[in-house]
Parts: sequence; C-alpha cells; structure tokens
Amino acid sequence: MKPIICPSFVVSVKAKLERTISWLLLPALLMLVACQPEPATTISMGGLLGESPSQMEDYDSVTPDYQFSFPADHQSHDNFRQEWWYLTANMQTQTGEQLGIQWTQFRIALATNSSSDDKKTNWATSQMYMAHAALTSKSNHQAAEKWSRGHPNLATISAQPFTAKLDNWQWISESDGLFPATLSVANDDFSYQLSLISHAPMQLQGNKGYSIKSADAAVASYYYSQPFIDLTGTITRNGKQELVSGKAWLDREWSSQFLTKAQQGWDWFSIRLNDGSALMVFQLRGANEDTPDFYSARRMFSDGSGRNINSSQSPDDISMTPINWQQTDSGNYPTSWQLAINSEQIDVTISALNPDSNMPLSIAYWEGPINVIGSHNGNGYMELTGY
Repeated sequence: MKPIICPSFVVSVKAKLERTISWLLLPALLMLVACQPEPATTISMGGLLGESPSQMEDYDSVTPDYQFSFPADHQSHDNFRQEWWYLTANMQTQTGEQLGIQWTQFRIALATNSSSDDKKTNWATSQMYMAHAALTSKSNHQAAEKWSRGHPNLATISAQPFTAKLDNWQWISESDGLFPATLSVANDDFSYQLSLISHAPMQLQGNKGYSIKSADAAVASYYYSQPFIDLTGTITRNGKQELVSGKAWLDREWSSQFLTKAQQGWDWFSIRLNDGSALMVFQLRGANEDTPDFYSARRMFSDGSGRNINSSQSPDDISMTPINWQQTDSGNYPTSWQLAINSEQIDVTISALNPDSNMPLSIAYWEGPINVIGSHNGNGYMELTGY
C-alpha cells in the first residue's frame, strides 16, 4: 500500500528538494513525511549513494589530510551528504545455534547546516535519519526499517554520553566514547538488547582513514572501524527470549559521494580469522567494461596495527570470484565467493549462513552473516549492493 502523503508538507518539501538534493532522494523523503510509515518505493543503495546532489559545492569534500580525533569523530558530520554508524555481529545461543544481527543508523543531509534556510522553528531540520535492523539464522531472516527527521526527541547523534538513536532503537554508551555501550532494538517480530565492550584501538581504513573508492581517487570517504568487540545479551523471536554471546564489528563512514556514476555497487566483507586477526575487504564494481573493478582491503590486529592492500598499488593481489548465486525478491545475489589475497597468504571460501538474506526495505541490498573456510577459518558479515 502506498503511503498517504500529508498535504501540508508536500509544497515545501518539493521546493527544498529542487534546491538541495537529487530527485533520487524523493522516494525516501516522501516516505519520511508520509502520514503512514510505509515505503513509497524501492531504490538501490548504490543509486542512493552514487548520484551527485544538484548543489554538490555546498557539501564538504573528503581530503587526504584529515586528522581524526576521538571521541569527536564518533559524532555526526552534518556538512557531508551521507554518514552511517553500522554494527554487525556473529552470535551463538546457549544451544550453539549461529545467529547474526545488523543495526545501521544512516544520516542523510537535505542541505548543509551553513546553506539551510529552514531554521524558523525547533522542528526545522536539514538532516534526516534512516535505521535498519536485522536478525538472521540459518533458516530465517527478519529485517525492519525506521525513518525520522533529525530532532533530539526523535532521531539524533549526541554526546555525554555518546548516543545514536532513532525512536526506540538506541545505542547508548557509558561515556563520550563508543564503549562500553548497550544497543537496544525492539520490533513486533524480533528484538535484541546487547552489551558491547571493546578495549582495542580504532582502525583507520585506507590511508589513515582516507578511503578511496576508485582507482583515480575521484571519490573517497572517511572510514574507521572497530573489529574487536565482545558481545553479550538477549534476543527475542517468536515471543521467546534467548541469551546470546559473540563478536561484533562497528564501521563508521561519511562522505558526500561514495560512488562514481560509472560504478554499479559494491561487495563488502568483514571477517574474523581464526588466528585472531580481522580482515575488511571490498570491491566496487564498474557499471560496464570501460570501468574496472576497484579492490581494497585491510588486515587488522587487536593492538591497533594493520596492513593495507588495494588494487591501485597491487592490481593482481586480490582475487574475488562468485561461486553460487541466490535469487531473492529484490535481486539475484552472489552468496558464495572464493577470495584470495596473495600478499597475506589468504585463500578462502566464503558462504552465507542464510543465502536468502536480502533486505526487503525501501533501499534494496543483501546483508547477512558468513562462514569462512580454507587457508583460514572464521566468520563475519557480507553486504552486496547494486544487483
């Protein structure tokens, strides 16, 4: 069912869209102001993040000389177009069942703080938020979504203590830092409440946090991770509460453009290996033969050290080959892969715990837990977009 759009919002929303954002964001914004919270349409993650806004010059650019500062950079960067706080976890129940959870809070700018002229009331905002949550087992995948305008009472990122919330989905830390923290997500079909602890240094991806997304560095993001998180808590499904424990991974990323128009989407993997290290690897796929795929990876250790690998420096170092595909309601996705990184002596087979883990939300993509076997064993998460 299509949402009923509140008439009082439509004229001002359309005018602001023409001034500040690509029409590609129209379905998302219409859903935001809808009287009913049902999505108006489905767009791709690659489409949302790959198109330049009409006034790109108003947004801040990603440059290689940025100096990260914590805990300040845990907060939002409102003069960039897009940003996210993104947690995945591989867990086990007390009976040993494998589970995965995902929580992501996205921030999408309608205008920069400096360019916005809509500041007449406390309810005015230049930011909107979207959050996704999922619970995945071998036989079931459940996903949910929320949208909100940015407002301290609705959806926000704040300090003292660090808080990322959208309605009753909330990450709340004990300090300005990210950890220790609790993450609470409640839905009709599933919920979870998790305690998160990490003592490891943050990992800066790419060149000291400057993560390029194409061989010519035409687009880039600021990107850091925490791959070493211990997790305990409870999940609720089918009306039953269960104890869980496991390992989690947090990614933080912001930019004003994540893809070039010649790129179709990405395949992203977070992997914990049985030697205690962690591996982040992604490829950005070209939309046609004229645009080569771009690879990047980082092998990380709990003391904060790590090694970078990307296809600009070592074109033949990373090899990623799909093995099996899964047709889902939102697309045909490669859910098994052969991954080799020669310089790290890694050659593994990656398989989805549940191949039918597409996210049937207003933005279409695949997201789910994976198992890894081969030169190294392990588990982690996989995200696939643009299919």
